[in-house]
Amino acid sequence: MTRRYIYVILTYIIMQFSVFLAAPLLAFVFNTDLALASIYWSVFSFAAGIVIVLWLLKPEMQTQAHRDAAGPGAIIGWSVLGIILALLAQGLAATIELEVFGIDPGSENTQGIMNMARAVPIFVVLPAIFAPILEEIIFRQIIFGSLYKKMNFFFAAIISAIIFAVIHWDFLHLLVYMAMGFVFAFLYVQTKRIIVPIIVHAGMNTLVVIAQLSLDPEEIQRQMDQLQLIFFGG
Repeated sequence: MTRRYIYVILTYIIMQFSVFLAAPLLAFVFNTDLALASIYWSVFSFAAGIVIVLWLLKPEMQTQAHRDAAGPGAIIGWSVLGIILALLAQGLAATIELEVFGIDPGSENTQGIMNMARAVPIFVVLPAIFAPILEEIIFRQIIFGSLYKKMNFFFAAIISAIIFAVIHWDFLHLLVYMAMGFVFAFLYVQTKRIIVPIIVHAGMNTLVVIAQLSLDPEEIQRQMDQLQLIFFGG
């Protein structure tokens, strides 16, 4: 792993944990609620993190793409197909969790994000744009890419997907996060373009945000029941 990659990972870690120091300070200085201060700082820190990470990776972005890398048309095609594959993988994993392990499909992590988005609408840019960019660079380009040079695709994808799942602190739904991470790694290998899993990840998160903000809980549960019928017949 190159020194630039280590700096990128350190930037991500600092960005993630900076809220514990910065949010209380913001709340004190501006005499505001700690939760609101945490939301605004999270948006700012992710935006700053993207700027720093892209600056660190600037030399790589200026190098010539892999000769087998997908062109503009293939990027669009794989992005559309990728969203379909990610939806299927997520639905299958959620249904397995429910049927085999008895884990309710509702995610506390997702609900927490939606609560913050409802309180401060600008927070939507974090799961819809900022997080997919940073997470795909970290977990696919750097972690999976480094592992893939030393082992086969399956083990590299599984290890990076597990790390991707753990970092979300939603341990009940590890299988869902692993399924998503596996799809993103597959897209990265097939296209040789990190932009494809970024687009798919952003598209998935955006669909979830729209669904959560526009549908009532009963409708969401009805759709989950339909997924169960599709995969298990009832």
